[in-house]
Amino acid sequence: MDFLKLQNKKIVIFGLANKKSVAAAIGRVLVEAGAEVIHVVRSEERAVTARKLFPDSPVFICDVEDESNIIRVRDEIAGKVGGPIAGIVHSIAFANYSEGMKPFHETVKKDFLQAVDISCFSLIAIANHFKELLDQDGSVVTISISTTRMAAENYGYMAPVKAALESSLCFLAKSFSSFSRVRFNAVCPSLLKTSASAGIPGYIDSYLFAEKAIPRKKALKTSEAADVAAFLLSDRSSGINGQSLVVDAGMGLNYFDADIVHKAVS
Repeated sequence: MDFLKLQNKKIVIFGLANKKSVAAAIGRVLVEAGAEVIHVVRSEERAVTARKLFPDSPVFICDVEDESNIIRVRDEIAGKVGGPIAGIVHSIAFANYSEGMKPFHETVKKDFLQAVDISCFSLIAIANHFKELLDQDGSVVTISISTTRMAAENYGYMAPVKAALESSLCFLAKSFSSFSRVRFNAVCPSLLKTSASAGIPGYIDSYLFAEKAIPRKKALKTSEAADVAAFLLSDRSSGINGQSLVVDAGMGLNYFDADIVHKAVS
């Protein structure tokens, strides 16, 4: 049985960097479901990688920091692939710690604003410029984090940026409701083993802690987050809109695990 019913539906995925990317994992799930996947990547180098990983998928280049590039790539996709687009995946995040990691109150303004521009505003811009290509019942899915209320020092200022991203979902859902039934949701995974995560200072220790905090004692797999994204892109999730779905294998309910507490206080 084809539960997701994504066969032959066109899905645009922004943000593939390499085979470990969340965007790549989502692409694999969608291809397996029979969807027509279109990748949009930041550079020609990443386009080469995307073509190797997805030889049957069209690949376009767009650096979302320049909004004119979003307009250009929309026109390229409209001309070469056409519409309607059933879904868009926004898997884009960027932080430039130009002066190294600092306490949050010493955050460099230009770095913070650039992160907001690329990691958050790009979703708004993509939605706006692709609205004519999107199916009336389309679905837009972004990738956030399992909690924006945890002050993880090694994550710098990105949690507040992700909080802005998640807040934008309800406003996009509301504004789009005046002319369509397009839905906006986020997948919010716990710590994943991706190349982008590996660049976060102290991430390995945090990842190993997550394994201890998760009830099953096994970290979340990127494919598990991708499966939820595919569900949100499908009509099977038609009743979900403006939501952030936490996918953390139960980590958030287990911080007071007896074994963790014992080791911390002994």
